[in-house]
Formats: sequence, C-alpha cells, structure tokens
Amino acid sequence: MRELLTELSEILDQRRECVYCAVVETRGSTPQKAGAAMLVFPDGSQRGTLGGGCVEAEVKQRALRVLHTQVDKPEVLTFCLDDNYGWDDGLICGGRMSILADPVIPAISSTVSRRYPIADNYYRCLRRLVEKGLGCTEAVVLNEQSAETRVGERYLFDHEGKLAAGTRVADSVNGTTQLLVAEAIARQLAPVQKRPEPSVQRGVAYLPILPRITLLIVGGGHVGQAVARLAAEVDFDIWVLDDRERYAGRGRFPSARRLMVGDIGPTLQGLAATDINPSIYCLIVTRGHAHDEEALYHLANASAGYVGMIGSKRKIKLIFEDLVAKGISDEALARVHAPLGFAIGSQTVGEIAVSIVAELIACRNLGATIPEARIRVKR
Repeated sequence: MRELLTELSEILDQRRECVYCAVVETRGSTPQKAGAAMLVFPDGSQRGTLGGGCVEAEVKQRALRVLHTQVDKPEVLTFCLDDNYGWDDGLICGGRMSILADPVIPAISSTVSRRYPIADNYYRCLRRLVEKGLGCTEAVVLNEQSAETRVGERYLFDHEGKLAAGTRVADSVNGTTQLLVAEAIARQLAPVQKRPEPSVQRGVAYLPILPRITLLIVGGGHVGQAVARLAAEVDFDIWVLDDRERYAGRGRFPSARRLMVGDIGPTLQGLAATDINPSIYCLIVTRGHAHDEEALYHLANASAGYVGMIGSKRKIKLIFEDLVAKGISDEALARVHAPLGFAIGSQTVGEIAVSIVAELIACRNLGATIPEARIRVKR
C-alpha cells in the first residue's frame, strides 16, 4: 500500500491520469480480499494487483474506458466469480467481489476541476496516515441510501476515528452535508487498535488500514539478521538492539528504522518504560543464555504485543525457573512464545527465520493470543 500511494502521489504531482482500483467487499472465496488495490494507466499498464485473472482484466478494460471518455465519476463494479470469470485460467472461486474504480483525471472542465483538488487532497492525506503507521479507516459508500450519499464516495478517518478527508464535493457551504454523512458513518467505526477486519454495514464498506507493527530484535546475530530481512519484506518496521556495535550496523540491517547499541539490560529497561506498547513485538535472539535471560527479565512484564525467545526447551526451562525466583510471575511467562517459531522441522538459519516470521505474521493478522504452555516451571 505504501509503495502504491507513493507512486500515486508522483502521478498527482505530474498531473498524469490513472484509475485507482480497490477491492471494497468480498463474499465467499476470492483471489484477493478487501483492501487490495492497483493503479491502471492509460497505456494499459498497472501497479499492484486485484488477484489476476479475468476479473482484473475486465476491471482494467472498464478503467481504460473511463480514461478515454474522461468521465470523472467513481464506480463500484461487482463480479461473481463463476465460469464467466475463471474458466480460462482456473480461477473459479465461487465468490463475489465489489471493486471501486476511481478515476484520477486532471482538470479539463469546470466539473472536473471541482473534484480533482479534492481527490488530490484525499490521496495525499491517505498516504500521510499510512506512513504514520498508527492506522486509519476508509469508508466507501456502496449503496445510495438518500440524497446525501453517492455510490463511490469515500471518507477517511484517522486512528482516533476523526474525519481526515473525503472525496465528496459538498452540496452546501463549508461542507455541512459531508460532515453530517461522515458523522453517521463514523458511528459504525471499529477502533483500528483492535485490528478489525474489513466489513460492510448499512451499505458502507469499512476498510481498516491497521497500525504497523514494530519488531524489536534483541540480538544482531545470524538469526536476528535473517529474521529482520524477511520481516521487513512482509511490512514490519525493524528495530535492532545489540551490545556490540559491529552487530547493530546499517550494513547488517539496511532496512532497520532504528539501530541501538548498548548494554541489553539497561537499554531494555528504558525502552520498556517509554517506548514499548502493544504495537511492538519483541524477539530475543541474543548470543547466549545470560543475555537472553536478562532481556526476558525486562520484557516479560512489558506491554509488548508479543514476546518471543529462541532456545531449546531445557534452556528455556532453566531461564524461566531463574526468572520465577527473581519475582517474574507465571502469568507473565505464560505469554512468552518459547520455544520460538512454528514447528516446521527447521534446520538452517533461513528455515528458522521462516518459522519465526510465520509466527509473527499469525499473531499480527490473527490476533496475538497467549501461546500454549510449552514450558512448565516446577514449584
């Protein structure tokens, strides 16, 4: 999404044409879910995907038709994924997709000149909110329910549920109509902090863009490096902490947003007090038993959304026993994912990284649940 919005901002700067296409509702089995987006350009090229197949091809055809006729009006297209849309390429999913096609066309008439600045502002605001990483929600009108609503109009709410932008050209001075509609739509918003799924309520599609998760990797060794590389590719922000400068450098972690060099205990103590919150996942992969135990001591009671530690069952059992003796509760240790990662028979560093990142994705996308009691501490 960030890359797509960056390119769209460049298109707006250059006053070029394109059509922004996004999946706004799905039912049943579909190749993409609500929130997927792509840009279609006048030459037929595209950025992003709606899942491929005949549906994407027809969306492109309709988008190009809009550009060629210079019709500056959003549409909501609905496709049933039966034989007509999947036979040739094996994509008979049996579901249904509704897709918003919103033309971005520079001013060519008085009508378009009213809408283009509003669309320009909307997409730039959307990009700013996405880059902040706090989350936001798009609301897309699917059905005209009254004279105050139009199919395809969109409202953008920030992470606090406040209206940030809208694509509607208001019918009255100071945007009174738009604000009244936005207030009604906002009543159905789900807090993005609870990581809701896309939904449709009362003819409006709600498309949450969830807060970005920061992955704090404690330990810049081979496993930490491999995890950082994979996690960055699946949209985690990366922080790295190591007590050795050469292991927490830009050369080893080119995608990291934050690199920290310092004693593990004091540094984590400070982070736990000021920076760590449920949007931060903590991964303990240091070079030794003592450092792992020190890190977990400071992170077990932190408000992180996830805490995981690498190691054998024996090592983890010993660390847990030590921490219980130091006053860490059984309840806090029960939240710790250890041993770390999904059981896929990992052997190499790369395989270990895959198992860890898979677990991180599952916790992010499905909800960070308390792991099964993998290690039991005897009293």
